[in-house]
Parts: sequence; C-alpha cells; structure tokens
Amino acid sequence: MLSTEDRFAIEDVINLHGHLTDRGDFAGMPDLFIEDVTYDVTALGGGVLAGLAGARDAALALGEANPLAHHVTNIVLDEAPGGTVQALSKYLGVMTDGSVASGTYEDTLRHGDDGWRITHRVVRPRRVPLQP
Repeated sequence: MLSTEDRFAIEDVINLHGHLTDRGDFAGMPDLFIEDVTYDVTALGGGVLAGLAGARDAALALGEANPLAHHVTNIVLDEAPGGTVQALSKYLGVMTDGSVASGTYEDTLRHGDDGWRITHRVVRPRRVPLQP
C-alpha cells in the first residue's frame, strides 16, 4: 500500500510539470521524468517522443503554439506490478487566444534513488463529450 508520503511525493511530481513547462524550465525536468522517458503524444499528432531531449525538442519546435498555461487536477493513483504506480490525471491547457483544451495524462511512475519519477506518459485529448 502506498504511504501518505509517497502519495504526496507522486502528486508533487505531477503537479510540478505545469510550473516547469510554462516557464520553459527544461533543466528542471529530470526532477519529474527519467532521462529516457517515453512521452506519447500520438493522439495530439506528435508521435512518441524519446527521452527528455525528444520532449524538449518537440516543445521548442511548437514555439508559440504551446499552451500558455498547463493545469492538472483529479489525480488518481493505483499501485501496479513491479513497484510502479499508475497515475491518471486530467489536464487543462490554456492557449494564448484564450481557448482551453482538456484531456488526460496516463503516467507510470517508479521510485528510484532520486525519488518518484515518471517513466512513461500518454497524453490523450478529450474532444468529444461522454466518450470512454
């Protein structure tokens, strides 16, 4: 069973993502993700990004098309085999024109020497209401 301390630490990792991303703090991303993270943005048209470098390069390539603000909420944690944790959360992305996008983050986290880190993330936008 996950301890309260583990739950808080995992939620902090997920919550910190928006703060680092919004200020372009790519140097801080190793506090959230393992170096060779799999970052799957296929549903957004970006494919599967390999490692922190791939995610950084994709964000820089988007430039002004990146969301102005990332918000995360509704974090649900579930212990998984092998000492990993599955985290499901909702995101809101506020664009520079004021529009808002919504979707889910599906994360796998593992505890290592530096604490909890995301090893795999799938980003799934929500574009149709009431769809599983």
